[in-house]
Amino acid sequence: MLKLRIISALVMLPLVIYGVLYLDNPVFSAILGAILLAGAWEWTHLIPLGTIVARIIYTCALAVLMWLLWRSGLEAFIKPLLLVAFVWWLCALLWLSQPAFLAQASLLNSSLKMLAGVLVILPAWAALSTLHANGERGPILTLMLLVLVWLADIGAYFAGRQWGHRKLAPAVSPGKTWEGVYGGLLSSLLFAAIAGWFFSHSLHWTLMFMMVALLTVMFSVAGDLLESLMKRQSGIKDSGHIIPGHGGVFDRIDSLVAAAPVFLTGFLWLSL
Repeated sequence: MLKLRIISALVMLPLVIYGVLYLDNPVFSAILGAILLAGAWEWTHLIPLGTIVARIIYTCALAVLMWLLWRSGLEAFIKPLLLVAFVWWLCALLWLSQPAFLAQASLLNSSLKMLAGVLVILPAWAALSTLHANGERGPILTLMLLVLVWLADIGAYFAGRQWGHRKLAPAVSPGKTWEGVYGGLLSSLLFAAIAGWFFSHSLHWTLMFMMVALLTVMFSVAGDLLESLMKRQSGIKDSGHIIPGHGGVFDRIDSLVAAAPVFLTGFLWLSL
């Protein structure tokens, strides 16, 4: 399984890097929207919505919301969206602390999970699109965010396998440990220190970037755990099977959707 994951990652990695660095922002945002809508389709399976028609309507509704935001101008709505996202992820932390919440199948619980999907997908798309559009440095900052999340995931995986003993959230994801979290934080902070210095050649900017990176990775863990909780409540192992060795699209973006709004919020707040 690890070998298959590595092969898939090596195939996808050059495509992602090229897309982030060389695609114009409208094209990047459109492709990103398609990827996130694929994740939204998988989210409907995690809710779960019982019919194909309901899943199609939900995914199309999200696509319409993306289009309306784009047509209206993301700049006018990004700050309110980031505030909504930040409040939502704080609520998600409370949900993770009570893993039995929304576990029973009911119309109300399904409706709340549908709303949660909108709050997960829409701000993440808007944040990544806005970050990428940030002048000449936008694509580089977007790639830095992606690498930050990737390294946190890799660091957590290997540190957890090597030293993991204390369970992070056994009722949500029994395989995740505090040692894994520390490994992810350490690897991402090392990257933030190196990349921040080469990007800015400023100690102050680098330290601020490291602070943003730390907060970003902490929330990325919440995104990972939230998907684990959804899968656990629905009795599903993977959100999908489209990526060999990796499961579904949402299995690959669960950390990123939580990290992106926090990352952009940090940049706007600190005026980096």
